[in-house]
Amino acid sequence: MASLIPYFPTTLQEHFLYLMAGIGIIFLVYAIFIEQEHRQDLIRALGAACLFVYAASIENMFFMVTFAAIVVASLIEFFEILLGLHKHSKEDLKKYKTLWRLK
Repeated sequence: MASLIPYFPTTLQEHFLYLMAGIGIIFLVYAIFIEQEHRQDLIRALGAACLFVYAASIENMFFMVTFAAIVVASLIEFFEILLGLHKHSKEDLKKYKTLWRLK
């Protein structure tokens, strides 16, 4: 068992950080399966924010920058949808299908 989980959290703060990281992972995976884009963006931003907090707690700058970029990009796309700037027309979808050769 020690090889699978070598370190068990001992303080309440550590438990909270591991819980937040787990929730972040679940949110990022769940965001893939959501059909509505605005909800997908919000859940992706929440998941990345949770993982950003965990990355900050372990002081990993690479993952902090990665998750911060995901949060910012998801929120930008959410606000574009909210303001009506981000749209997909039926012609775009037909063009994508021909590019991907889907029938």
